[in-house]
Amino acid sequence: MIDLQALLAALPARIDAIPRAAAARTPDAPALIEGNAEHGRTLSYAALVAEIDRYAALLRGRGVRPGDRVLLVSENCGAQVALIFAASTVGAWIVNLNPRLSAPEIDAIQLHCGARLALYTAAMSPEAAAHAARAGAQADGELMIGPLHEACEPEAIGGDPAAGDPAAGDTVAALVYTTGTTGQPKGVMLSHRNLLFVAAVSSRLRGLAPQDRAWGVLPISHVYGLTSVLLGTLSAGACLQLAPRFTPEAMLRAIRDDGLTIVQGVPAMYARLLELAGNARLPSRLRFAYAGGSPLDPDLKRRVEALLGLPLHNGYGLSEAAPTVSQTRLDAPRADTAVGQPIPGVEVRIVDQAGRDLPDGEAGELWVRGPNVMRGYYREPLLTAAALRPGGWLNSGDMARREDDGNGDGALFIVGRTKELIIRSGFNVFPLEVETVLNAHPGVTQSAVVGKAGADGNEEVVAFVQPAPQRAPTLEALRAWAAERLAPYKRPGRIVLMEALPAAATGKIFKHALKEIAAALT
Repeated sequence: MIDLQALLAALPARIDAIPRAAAARTPDAPALIEGNAEHGRTLSYAALVAEIDRYAALLRGRGVRPGDRVLLVSENCGAQVALIFAASTVGAWIVNLNPRLSAPEIDAIQLHCGARLALYTAAMSPEAAAHAARAGAQADGELMIGPLHEACEPEAIGGDPAAGDPAAGDTVAALVYTTGTTGQPKGVMLSHRNLLFVAAVSSRLRGLAPQDRAWGVLPISHVYGLTSVLLGTLSAGACLQLAPRFTPEAMLRAIRDDGLTIVQGVPAMYARLLELAGNARLPSRLRFAYAGGSPLDPDLKRRVEALLGLPLHNGYGLSEAAPTVSQTRLDAPRADTAVGQPIPGVEVRIVDQAGRDLPDGEAGELWVRGPNVMRGYYREPLLTAAALRPGGWLNSGDMARREDDGNGDGALFIVGRTKELIIRSGFNVFPLEVETVLNAHPGVTQSAVVGKAGADGNEEVVAFVQPAPQRAPTLEALRAWAAERLAPYKRPGRIVLMEALPAAATGKIFKHALKEIAAALT
């Protein structure tokens, strides 16, 4: 059992206290490994703190002030981790972006957040290097550093979000960008307390100890990789083995050869591992495996458990909840694909459209309350007001039901989405964003994007396109158009040209009909 009051009372004010506390206890213990166990670079906790302080001095020397936004374009690496904690040290908000985002996507976020400084770990990522070159960034050691900007002051949303009590961890630590249904970027403001709470609870629920080694392939630019994987692992004084990109071959080697004890991933990663490893039992030192970020298929769960020889735990979260809401318990693995019980300190409600509580077994909108709930959306007071309801409740936008386990701790099942969200490799894809890009092509009259469920729990992005008369583009031209403007996980896996999209007399497209067509595609 977790002593929640003691845990909350012990939370420090800033996330950089995590590596500093571990360095004070065990300075020589390994904190990070870049690469694999045999040939990788290892940073002890003392060495990591030295890197953090070096980068904090760099940020101050470049004019970064408390409350400034620092844009960091990076794959998983030691420099990225140190820079995240360095921003915390100086009181800046980290805005960590995956370099595989397209140039327009990165530009839109940089403009929206008003970043004072942009940093690129160009030595670790050719895509980051390309973004840096486009921005006119200059080399400084292993980093590329963009020009300093006069950043706007943080906008007030029911009061200045940067004006919380620093001693209580109320100030913003990170802006995590997720694209909303408008196709415009939304910056989720997560406080130090949000992140520290989820990291501490996640670490304890996994039973993490200093001797553990976790695999860090989930992008740290994503809230799952940032909070549960990075901060959760280091809060236990354990070691995180970083990998910049996923390949099934690397996952196989890491599990079989590198002495991992913890592996976390999205279901699609496990499906790729199964394709490579087959049905033979995979030897390892694993004691905990976890899936999250997208729906888990029952057959995939059974096959992964046979491969690894241990339960595949499951959970649910969203960026606005930093991200964890629920997960299955280490001491109570489940045979079904429930996302478990709410984590300690987090409350949930299942409500109807009028906000009335529904009984167990009935599906409704999932609302969440706890120390994990975001401060709001940056510079978006109307969106914040729509998501954060009276009493501190967050409307998740997802549909769920709760099943009574007989002990009063009913497990949650995610049954659908109130929005047209597509989950692709653990990332959110909103159809309107993809449609906006396709519709901008001069040869496209209109388009509609839907998700097609896969056997591995992943979803394929399927685009139906109505070409403009007399100048219909080729499929190759549309794919190239999308590739220049969308991150890889947002690009349609399938584009279907249609003479006319099915629509009502009002012009509203019948997406339910398109979803049926997509489901029948082979």
